[in-house]
Amino acid sequence: MLPNARVEGFDFSRRHKQRNQKPLWEPHPNNIPQQQALASAADEVFYGGSAGGGKTDLGLGAAVTAHHRSLILRREYPQARSIIERLREIVEDAGKLNENTGIYRLDTGQQIEIGSCVHEKDKNKYKGRPHDLKVFDEVTEFTRTQYEFIVRWNRSARAGQRCRVISTFNPPTTTEGSWVLEYLAPWIDKEHPHPANPGELRWFAVVNGETVEVPSGSPFEVDTPRGRETVHPRSRTFIPARLTDNPYLMADATYLANLQATPEPLRSQLLYGDMQIAVRDDEWQVVPSEWLQLSHLRWEAARKASGGKPGPLSAMGIDVARGGEDNTVIAKAYGRWIDDLLAVPGSQTKRGSDVADLVLREYETSDDLGLVPIVIDQIGVGGSAYDALEDGEHRVYGANAAAATGARSKQGNFGFYNVRAEMYWRLREALDPYSDDPIALPPDKLLDQEIKAHRFEKTVRGIKIVSKDEVKAAIGGRSPDRAEALALLVRAMQKV
Repeated sequence: MLPNARVEGFDFSRRHKQRNQKPLWEPHPNNIPQQQALASAADEVFYGGSAGGGKTDLGLGAAVTAHHRSLILRREYPQARSIIERLREIVEDAGKLNENTGIYRLDTGQQIEIGSCVHEKDKNKYKGRPHDLKVFDEVTEFTRTQYEFIVRWNRSARAGQRCRVISTFNPPTTTEGSWVLEYLAPWIDKEHPHPANPGELRWFAVVNGETVEVPSGSPFEVDTPRGRETVHPRSRTFIPARLTDNPYLMADATYLANLQATPEPLRSQLLYGDMQIAVRDDEWQVVPSEWLQLSHLRWEAARKASGGKPGPLSAMGIDVARGGEDNTVIAKAYGRWIDDLLAVPGSQTKRGSDVADLVLREYETSDDLGLVPIVIDQIGVGGSAYDALEDGEHRVYGANAAAATGARSKQGNFGFYNVRAEMYWRLREALDPYSDDPIALPPDKLLDQEIKAHRFEKTVRGIKIVSKDEVKAAIGGRSPDRAEALALLVRAMQKV
């Protein structure tokens, strides 16, 4: 074990050793990455990569040796059975599990709770419940909002007790888990402007609702709508785990053979921890990821060919902020080419007239007023903006996403549950690379993420899109303002 493996807090392994003549758990002396993860001073340690790197043991080992009250989570409780069995092997007769509560109580007074968070709302089970260690086993199976909500109560009333979060994972195989790649961009993104080395600490803080990287862990003050506020950054790090780091499993030829027999791309993800392989689309994803990539290529080719915007402004779509941290977003089309989206903080568009003024500034020429079709969500806060645009003699159309529609898909074989479903299906049809004239989208990671988070299902009333709340949960809690504006724009383009 590394000499600084106990950064601070209590060394429960010493107590276990006094009682049992041996520590309940310690990392294999040759598994260096596991030792580094255990020794890291980061508030949030992410340990992952290939299968078999000793990831589950890291969380259990930390709980047993260094923490008083721990929470270990899997997304679904049946998946936690192997964790419970491994904990039994480690603890032996030094503790007892309460099957009803899922809490292991050790002879030293330590508590290790095994839990789950199947549905988004299940995160509320852990609201206000402090644990000095929170472990997310296979964190890519959790939504970002579940993760960020639960870690808020990573604290302890015990003086001197260290608090931390440990998350283990294999490379995500679905878009739902890809938030982890974004969360760990300095370590994983090869194009990151300020890359981090494995195990290097970086500090992050939430400033006015946005997570930003900061130079150090020193508290600093910022201006907020409620006045001056002292912000305390949290540190995070990522340490890659490899099967070859785990001497126990490397000695098991059957385990290695099973991984080697896995079909690609899962083989490279599990065997080598390859984070660069694109995640697999959900079969019910409205717009395939490949279609988005192709749209970016079309966008760049058209921009280079024209030296700028290829043609006059032809349509606008506007999603008006609903307060809080939302943005008002304007999407503009120049023929089939979509310009970079304009996002303005909702605090700057509180009145309908603010949105109307913003639109006026986005026109290319004075002739655009009354000529360029604009579609805006006219329900709720968008209503006043719609009225202001209508009073200003703009060519504006309202969209009620919840309203019924008699429209059908391009091939005529599907109807739609409501206008919102129709708009997102029209977006899919507009991006179809096999259609006559597919639209071209600007490279925009946030927009892509929002679009890919939309799922559909077939109902007796037609195609139905998942709720906006479900989309928000999938993308980390923010509103999908950009995707909404784009869907409204595609509706406006049909009126050209």
